[in-house]
Amino acid sequence: MALRIITGIIGIGIAAFVIQHGGAPFAGFAIVLSLVAWHEFSSLFRRAGVITTYIFGALALILLQCCAWLGNVEELLAVLTLSMLAIFLLTVILRGSTRPTDACVSVAGIMYIGLPFAHLIFLRFLSDEPQPGEAVTTVKELATNNATLLDQFNLGQFLDFLPTLDFSLNLNVDGGCALVWILFACTWASDTFAYFVGTAIGSHKLASSISPNKTVEGFLGSIFGTILTAIVVGTFIFGLPLVKMTLAGFVLCLAATLGDLVESVMKRFAGIKESGIFLPGHGGALDRFDSIFYTAPTFYYFVILSGIA
Repeated sequence: MALRIITGIIGIGIAAFVIQHGGAPFAGFAIVLSLVAWHEFSSLFRRAGVITTYIFGALALILLQCCAWLGNVEELLAVLTLSMLAIFLLTVILRGSTRPTDACVSVAGIMYIGLPFAHLIFLRFLSDEPQPGEAVTTVKELATNNATLLDQFNLGQFLDFLPTLDFSLNLNVDGGCALVWILFACTWASDTFAYFVGTAIGSHKLASSISPNKTVEGFLGSIFGTILTAIVVGTFIFGLPLVKMTLAGFVLCLAATLGDLVESVMKRFAGIKESGIFLPGHGGALDRFDSIFYTAPTFYYFVILSGIA
């Protein structure tokens, strides 16, 4: 437990630095994590007799994250397409050595790992990086008014009898940074509430054949905790609309749970308990970021479609 706590403190410190700083440190850290996750993914399937195209996959992941960092969506799609064609071509060039199954799993791994990290980078750089001396674009300023159907649900009209209160702290944090903090806070809250509520009162299995420890009670606790966290961080701290943050919390809880279950299926397929030892006391990068693989793209598109950005 002590090792787990120490690793968690160090990890939170590093995460806080790269999230706040943005720029090259954030993109570089995303590249490193994606490569570690790819190594664990390849090792996991190697146990099941599937040999991924390791070098091709690593190069593709680096290029994908670099394209996301530069904001080049067309180039990112080109990298993904060319990587897929090249990997399947290996089944012809290295006939007998690289099988179609190996190629399929390799392409799936690049998409499973590379695209979520790319969306995480997209989310962080959603607002322009401020130049020295420039005022940052806060997440409250980034949000548009009455841009979508969600904006039509104005709860304020039902609370006219109350004095107007603005709970937001109006922090001088750029929009992308605030959105990433909301994402990570909600993802961590989903896992944490699910664990503690499930441990305390969980009795009905959620998916016993996939993850025996997950319970319905833990999932319901996760929904409550994630919505609460989204409201506290998104609305009270960064000033985003209550309705959008409530819906975001619910959606992120579902995404986080699905991401966890997907990785559990892969580990059961390989017959292992943890994907690696990258984070002492916590397992591997796949173990710690399995929920992020689903919440990052989910939240990115929620932010776009809901009119927050």
